[in-house]
Amino acid sequence: MDHPLIALLTDFGGRDFFVGSLKAVIAGINPLAKTIDITHDIPSFDRQAAGFVLDACCRLFPAGTIFLAVVDPGVGTNRKIILVRTARYFFLAPDNGLLTRPLAKEKIREIRNVSSARFFITARRTTFEGRDKMAPVAAWLSLGLDPREVGPRLDRYAVMDVPSLAIGRRTIRGAVVYVDKFGNLITNISGDRLAAFRKADPGARPILSIDGQIIRNFRRSYDSPKSGVPFALVNCLGLLEVAVSQGSAAEVLGASAGSPVGLLREGCR
Repeated sequence: MDHPLIALLTDFGGRDFFVGSLKAVIAGINPLAKTIDITHDIPSFDRQAAGFVLDACCRLFPAGTIFLAVVDPGVGTNRKIILVRTARYFFLAPDNGLLTRPLAKEKIREIRNVSSARFFITARRTTFEGRDKMAPVAAWLSLGLDPREVGPRLDRYAVMDVPSLAIGRRTIRGAVVYVDKFGNLITNISGDRLAAFRKADPGARPILSIDGQIIRNFRRSYDSPKSGVPFALVNCLGLLEVAVSQGSAAEVLGASAGSPVGLLREGCR
């Protein structure tokens, strides 16, 4: 791409000057840069949610896209800013684990410590490094800057723990990993796991447990004749989620990200 996309993901919201500042800095360096807002409504400081959202959509973007992800509770500290070049993309973010999920599925070519002050608005430590350091580097990258210019190579990047599955013969234990704006509870149990679970014992009825509350209804869409009653389905990401037709499963069940989930057979615990 002559002018690759810069895709923005932050927890800045829309009421303040923060997002506009990022775009202003980018436009000042590369007026032809194209920016796409993934979202700016990540819950404040929630690196897990940011990583999930970025992972959910980044591979839909064209090759060469520069992802600028700023959810940064450690801004102004000694944590690094990193640039990761993969086989298809660039990821620019604070080195705080935010990129754990997206990079797990990428072929990494190089990791750089973004430390070359000549590409920054200011070399000093600031409380808005998304504007003062990350946005200008993203803009220079869109103009063809060689990643080697931004700073020295790193051998690793920070990772954070993400919920894992415990798979038994009769149960699969996981967790809610994200709650969307509709209150749908997205789990880390895949639709393929559900299909294999059913195939292993065709005569048994699968049920889903969230925080000890049992979901027996499995559906193919969000339309349900029973208003206010939670049900499970496989969503567009291929993950098992719990929803309420025209309502919030999170509110009905009192569940949230991190809530334990179990896929089991009727009569099992």
